Amino acid sequence: MDVHGLTSRSALLAAGVSDDELARWCAKGELVRIARGAYLPAAEAEGIDRAARHALEVRAALARLRIPVAASHVSAAVLHGLPVWDVPLDRVHLTRASPGSVRRSARLHLHGAGLADDETELLAGCHATTVARTVVDIARTEPFEQAVAVADAALRAGLVAPASLAHARRRARHRCGATAAGRVVEFADGRAESVGESRSRVALRRHGLPGPELQWEVRGGGRLIGRVDFGWPARRVVGEFDGRVKYTRGSRDDAAAVVWAEKRREDALRAVGLRVVRWTWADLADFDAVAARLRAALGIS
Repeated sequence: MDVHGLTSRSALLAAGVSDDELARWCAKGELVRIARGAYLPAAEAEGIDRAARHALEVRAALARLRIPVAASHVSAAVLHGLPVWDVPLDRVHLTRASPGSVRRSARLHLHGAGLADDETELLAGCHATTVARTVVDIARTEPFEQAVAVADAALRAGLVAPASLAHARRRARHRCGATAAGRVVEFADGRAESVGESRSRVALRRHGLPGPELQWEVRGGGRLIGRVDFGWPARRVVGEFDGRVKYTRGSRDDAAAVVWAEKRREDALRAVGLRVVRWTWADLADFDAVAARLRAALGIS
């Protein structure tokens, strides 16, 4: 096994394991097939999430191919530890080091664009596109909302600078989807603190609402009352995305304390003349009602 727990069919055969034994171990659930010719012990596979499993699939594909390639697109994003909300992980995405033919199968998408030397790096033994190239590739090929969530996260984590994203976008100007990538790069903002906040930003824009100030620090009586997700200071309106994670962390008593603290915080915001509009993850799927409440609070039609 390698340091990630993966073992290959060739290594097992070299150790004296037969194909019949390998098939029996898989049938009994003692080994889990991660990709063609790559296996993980059942204990290692238990509870593994989709991103971690995809990372293993990427490692297996890189080990299997005999041509110079690097993990790219969503596969590189996973290796970089970026959130990939609603981006399919059904295929491993690799890009040829030198331009070449494109190849697609049920489990692999080999891109043929080619890579400059400064567009790749080594991540725990895997060649992958840099964060800037990865974000731009995703922005070229995935829907705006999903791409913004990735770009915001990369900026928030300090993995890439806005100037580097802009440079990567310029380098991709002749590739398919370059215009879409430009929209993502221009809109990306590392002050969004979660995928939910990134999706909220997209929803606000989609409904034609004024752009908010992110992470607005509200003060009153000479003290900090709180930092809010979205603020329209001139209109005295606050928008809060409620991801519910804080209410489910720890014990029931802890959750109750957090709910009580949130209520007191919201009361304090209202006490200084702010109108507060809240929404949840479920609201992001259909933002019309929230947008109507925000319009009413903002005093716009």
